[in-house]
Amino acid sequence: MAVQRYRTEFARLSADDLANWTDIPPSIASDSMNRSNVMAARISPLSPGMVLCGQARTITSLVGDNSAVLVAIGLAEPGDVLVIDGRGHTQTAVWGGVMTRAAMACGIAGVVLDGAVRDAAEIRELGFPVFAAGLCPAGPSKGFGGTIDGVISCAGCPVQPGDVVLGDDDGVAVVPLARQIEIHAASLRQIEAEHKTNADTAAGILPGTRFNFDVENID
Repeated sequence: MAVQRYRTEFARLSADDLANWTDIPPSIASDSMNRSNVMAARISPLSPGMVLCGQARTITSLVGDNSAVLVAIGLAEPGDVLVIDGRGHTQTAVWGGVMTRAAMACGIAGVVLDGAVRDAAEIRELGFPVFAAGLCPAGPSKGFGGTIDGVISCAGCPVQPGDVVLGDDDGVAVVPLARQIEIHAASLRQIEAEHKTNADTAAGILPGTRFNFDVENID
């Protein structure tokens, strides 16, 4: 089966616009999107401290096959993040050390995979940001196909090519490209509000006092 690629165009953010997102954690971005647009908890960084920020290039791989992923590495532009719907399959790795080195050579900013990775120690040593659902030493098949640059669901989160992908120790959030200016402004307001809450806490005013909880005393 052939690898299929959608003819998709999206607006490229400038380096400055994308850099503005590097200080926005996924949790803040999600709060600014009504606590939505996050991937399931199974998606986590291979190593604590890994961070991710870039525009998505989307891939759907057939279970246990990485042919579409291999093709996508050569199509991606510097700064892109490969977001791979691996169908949540964690018994076969579709990403590993060889592909990591190829992605780094192409300037790819990182990988998010709802599936399994291998060569974890090598990838950690290279310092390349990889967020995945699991680890497995079993290697993939090749040649069964897949799709590139389509609309996907990765670990329960909708992703379109060009969306802003944010990752840290908490996991991954995805900001729709069409709303990125609005969501960035809301995220800055959220950060300011949290700083105010923390200052109140330091002054002895606890966060719970901001809410009118109905507390019933029981003897």
